[in-house]
Amino acid sequence: MPDSDIEIAREASLQPIERIAEGLGIGDDAIHRFGRHIAKVDLDFIRSLRDRPDGKLILVTAITPTPAGEGKTTTTVGLGDGLNRLGRKTAICLREPSLGPCFGMKGGAAGGGYAQVVPMETINLHFTGDFHAIGSAHNLLSALIDNHIYWGNALDIDARRITWRRALDMNDRALREIVCSLGGVANGFPREAGFDITVASEVMAILCLATDLDDLQQRLGRIIVGHTRDRKPVLASDLKAQGPMTALLKDALMPNLVQTLENNPAFVHGGPFANIAHGCNSVMATRTALKLADYVVTEAGFGADLGAEKFFDIKCRMAGLKPAAVVVVATVRALKMHGGVARQDLGTEDVEAVKGGLANLGRHLRNLGQFGVPAVVGINRFTGDSEAEMQEIVAYCEDFGVDAYVNSHWSDGGAGIEATARKVIDLVEDGHAQFRTLYEDDLPLLEKVRHVARTIYGADDVIADKRVRDQFRQLQDAGYGHFPVCVAKTQYSFSTDPNLKGAPTNHVVPIREIRVNGGAEFLVVVCGDIMTMPGLPSVPAANSIFVNDEGQIEGLF
Repeated sequence: MPDSDIEIAREASLQPIERIAEGLGIGDDAIHRFGRHIAKVDLDFIRSLRDRPDGKLILVTAITPTPAGEGKTTTTVGLGDGLNRLGRKTAICLREPSLGPCFGMKGGAAGGGYAQVVPMETINLHFTGDFHAIGSAHNLLSALIDNHIYWGNALDIDARRITWRRALDMNDRALREIVCSLGGVANGFPREAGFDITVASEVMAILCLATDLDDLQQRLGRIIVGHTRDRKPVLASDLKAQGPMTALLKDALMPNLVQTLENNPAFVHGGPFANIAHGCNSVMATRTALKLADYVVTEAGFGADLGAEKFFDIKCRMAGLKPAAVVVVATVRALKMHGGVARQDLGTEDVEAVKGGLANLGRHLRNLGQFGVPAVVGINRFTGDSEAEMQEIVAYCEDFGVDAYVNSHWSDGGAGIEATARKVIDLVEDGHAQFRTLYEDDLPLLEKVRHVARTIYGADDVIADKRVRDQFRQLQDAGYGHFPVCVAKTQYSFSTDPNLKGAPTNHVVPIREIRVNGGAEFLVVVCGDIMTMPGLPSVPAANSIFVNDEGQIEGLF
C-alpha cells in the first residue's frame, strides 16, 4: 500500500472535471478548463445563481496548533466525503496553498492520506496561477507609486509615509526591510520599503472578500498606499491603479473547482493566512458552493482563536453568511504538547498530559459558544494514540456538554468520519444555530481589539504605546470606526508568546502596529513579534523536494 500523501494521490482514480461540475449542475459552457482535472467556474454562471436558496454552512476549526500537526484540512476533506456518503449533496471550500509553507516548514495544504483534494502536486504548487496574479497586481501598484514620484509627484506623496509594501509568495526574511531605488537619478528616489508574503497582501484579502468584478475594482481603488506631506491619505484610485489591477485579477476571481479522492467537488480558492490575515477562502467560492450544494464544509486557518474568530467577525459579517455548525479538530498529540510533553516523547502514552492539555480545547469550546453556533469535536486519530488517551478527550467533552468522536479519515477516507458527519447533520437539521458576531460595528476600534483579547485570548488587557493609541483615535475620527479588526499574532498560543501553551491567563497583548486595509475594509492589528514575511526554518522542506527520473515530484507532502 502507498504510505505517503503524494503516493496515495498518484494512485487516485480521478474523474474528468466536467463530470464533477455536472454533479453540481454546472454545464460545460460554464467552466474554463485547466487540463483534465481542474477548472474555473465562469462569473456569468455564478451571477445566474443569485436567486437560489443557500445550503447549510459548516466550519471546521481546531485547537491551538502545535508542531505535531492537527489535520484540519484533512478533516475538512474527510467530512465532506463523509457527508456525501450519507446522502447529503456536499461541496468543500478550501484555501489555496502558499508556496512559502510548501517549501518552508508546514508542507502542502491539500489534506492528507485518503482525505485529500487532487491533483495534489498542482494544487500545492502553481495551480491556476491565482497567487501569481495577486502578486502581480500588488506589485503593479508598488511600481505605480514609485513611478508617480519619479515623474514629478503631482499628488505630493510623502515618500517617508508610503505604507504599501511589495509582495512575494515565498518565505524570505532578507526582504522584510529593504532600501529601494538605489543607483542614482535614473532609478528614482531612494526610500525604505519591504516585502510581505503574498498571503498577507491586502490584494489577497480583497480578492477573497469581493462579491463580483465591480466590487473587486471598487475595493482595489480604496486601498490606502500612503499619505501626502500634509498627511492626507493617498488611494490606489488616485494613481488610477484599480483598472489595471482588476484586469490582472479578472480570471483569478473565478473560483477553482477540483475533486477529492472520492470524486466529490471541492472549491479551492484564495489563501490568506489566519495569523497575519483573515484566514478564509474566498466569498465567491463559498457563496457559489452554497447555491449548488445542500451542505458546504469550509475551514478557517490555525486555531479557533484566529481563524474561526476572523471567519465569524470578518467574513461572515461582510458576506452575510450564517454558519449552522462547527467542528473542532483535536488530537491526542497536540493536547499532550499543551500538557507539557516534548515532541520527541509523544509516542509514549500519557493520559495525565492529555488531561493537562484539555484546558486548551475547553477554552476554544467556550469561545465558540459566544458565536451561537453548535459544535462537535472531531478527534483526528494518529497511529500510536492509545484508547485511554482518546477516551479521556471524549469524557471531557461529554462533561462539557459537547459530543466528541474519534475519526480515521486519514486512513479510511469518508467512511472513517461518518459518526462525526451524522452528528453534524443532527446539529444542522435541529436548527439551533443562532449566529452572532463577537462585537457590534459601532464599538470603538481599540475596544474591539480589547474585547477580542479578553474574551477570546483570555488576556487581562491590551497595551500600546502613545503612537499606536493616537493612531486608533485618528482612525476612529477619520471614519474607519465601523471596520472589524484582524489581529495578527502567533498561531501557537492564545497569547502573543508562542511558548505559552494550554490556556494561559494573566497575560497582556502588546499592539506593535496598525495597518488600515481600506479596500478589504478591516484593520490589521499587528501584535507581539509576528512577521508578515516569514523566514525559512534551519532545515526547510525545500531540501527534500526534487524531481525523480520519471519526471515526478518527490518530497512534497
